[in-house]
Amino acid sequence: MAMEKTERGWRGTPDLWLDAAYGLLVEGGVEAVKIMPLADRLGLSRTSFYWHFADREALLAGLVERWKAKNTGNLVARCETSAATISEAMLNLFDCWYDDALFDSRLEFAMRTWALTDAGVAAAMSAADAERVAAITALFRRFGYSESEADTRARTLYLTQVGYIALRSEESLEIRMARNPAYVLTFCGTAPTEAEIAAFRARHGVR
Repeated sequence: MAMEKTERGWRGTPDLWLDAAYGLLVEGGVEAVKIMPLADRLGLSRTSFYWHFADREALLAGLVERWKAKNTGNLVARCETSAATISEAMLNLFDCWYDDALFDSRLEFAMRTWALTDAGVAAAMSAADAERVAAITALFRRFGYSESEADTRARTLYLTQVGYIALRSEESLEIRMARNPAYVLTFCGTAPTEAEIAAFRARHGVR
């Protein structure tokens, strides 16, 4: 494979460069995302980068789009997932906090840090926050909560999770799981059933 790539002048792919850029972003912040360190990490030439991106700004824009699609897109999708009860719907949303494939907390922290020094990213973050809160509010409205109560509960839930991310709070998986029934009750006023909790634990590999 290495010989084949060399013979064909392999230059990577846009996703490969974005994956490497993601690594640098979460490790060292946006200032660490530079073309030469990326090329070194991938073992490719600097010129290979320009086959896929016009410049560093285009790469950074790609990172922003990837973050939007992953963190906001998946959160909205979990809010819209079918559920028989509000407590089940809460646990559907909680999937985001347990599965990095759905919601990447490391990326979220890096993006929020980046937003402190970049007006464009700050605007994207503000829009994402509004879209996420709107999706959670719609979830509550779907189960009969008034607009005012749905909005307040949505903000309580969302800002709690943003706080976890901002503080880089560390908890063992079992402690987090043990707190879920009380969190569900706090956020929606209805406790989850044992069956709902068991199903949630099972899909996250916890007995």
